[in-house]
Amino acid sequence: MIPLLIEKLRSVLPADRSFIALHEPNFQGHEWDYVKECLDTGWVSSVGKYVDLFEQQLAAYTGVHHAVAVVNGTAALHISLLLVGVEAGDEVLMPTLTFIATANAVTYCGAIPHFVDSEERTLGLDPRKLDAYLAEIAEVRGDGCFNKQTGRRIKAVVPMHTFGHPVDLDPLLDLCERYQLELVEDAAESLGSFYKGKHTGGFGRIAALSFNGNKVITTGGGGAILTNDPGLAQRAKHLTTTAKVPHKWEYNHDAVGYNYRLPNLNAALGCAQLEQLPGFLEQKRALAQHYQEALQDMAGLTFVTEPDFATSNYWLNAIVLDEAQAQLRDELLKATNEQGIMTRPFWTGMHKLPMFAQCPRMDLAVAESLERRTINIPSSTFLGGRHDEA
Repeated sequence: MIPLLIEKLRSVLPADRSFIALHEPNFQGHEWDYVKECLDTGWVSSVGKYVDLFEQQLAAYTGVHHAVAVVNGTAALHISLLLVGVEAGDEVLMPTLTFIATANAVTYCGAIPHFVDSEERTLGLDPRKLDAYLAEIAEVRGDGCFNKQTGRRIKAVVPMHTFGHPVDLDPLLDLCERYQLELVEDAAESLGSFYKGKHTGGFGRIAALSFNGNKVITTGGGGAILTNDPGLAQRAKHLTTTAKVPHKWEYNHDAVGYNYRLPNLNAALGCAQLEQLPGFLEQKRALAQHYQEALQDMAGLTFVTEPDFATSNYWLNAIVLDEAQAQLRDELLKATNEQGIMTRPFWTGMHKLPMFAQCPRMDLAVAESLERRTINIPSSTFLGGRHDEA
């Protein structure tokens, strides 16, 4: 299998590169011009026209009423959780198969991650299995939902749209209504992904995006809070600006705030990247199609495609080995990386990390299986052309 997989990958990837990264940024637009304008005018910090413009363009693209630009996706999640009322001692439901930022943001609130299983078709949180689990361990009272086993309040659920593939949100929204849970979308990886025609990040009261250097578009480091609630948006902007009360010269603050606002320099980069987003998405979907065609007849693995209810941005392409081939994962990772084709495994399940090992969790059989069998393959936007026709 290993030589054949490398051959299949090489049939899709450019032959003139000795090393192909997992996901590189693509700067082919007005990045230099916009960043230079910031340098020339001196507007480089968290105030400037590009911050405002970036927020406006993000809101317009995603279809939400408000976007608040912040320094990274973790900060966006942290503030989002605070704004929906997550408090110290609360439990927050999330997939164990997620980037550590999801669990870290919950911990920053003094709350406790509660790990949930995934489903194979989306690689994300399984709403039906979660529903059955909550029927056993949760109790809804007048003041919220409580874990009968720990006595703690379960305040929110954070679905993460894995590799850009949307979670099945309708049954999750129904679950949240019945169990009085706040839905906070971790849409860090899903800019350009749609669930039943609606952009991810607009289904709960609040959501988080990320613009790290390896995302579909990048601001270097950066993130955003999305919401349709004007009050939440105003509060998000206030808290991320150190909760400073507006005044021409005085420094008064009315809450514990955070220095989380995105600098104008980074927002300038983001504006240039957003202009190219439709083209990036087209290229990424083309790359996914090339992979699907190359790998469709290969025994022992499956190329991950978007679920039938969604349109994915295909942020990171992935293959899932059959259970019988799972033992080959590490050999495949070693061989591909030695051949200059950067691949990586799924994240380690959060419940396996020492700081989260004692957190509550449901049966995680599917997530543990997916962790053993999943490999990400190169996914940069500029790889979407047919290199064998060059």
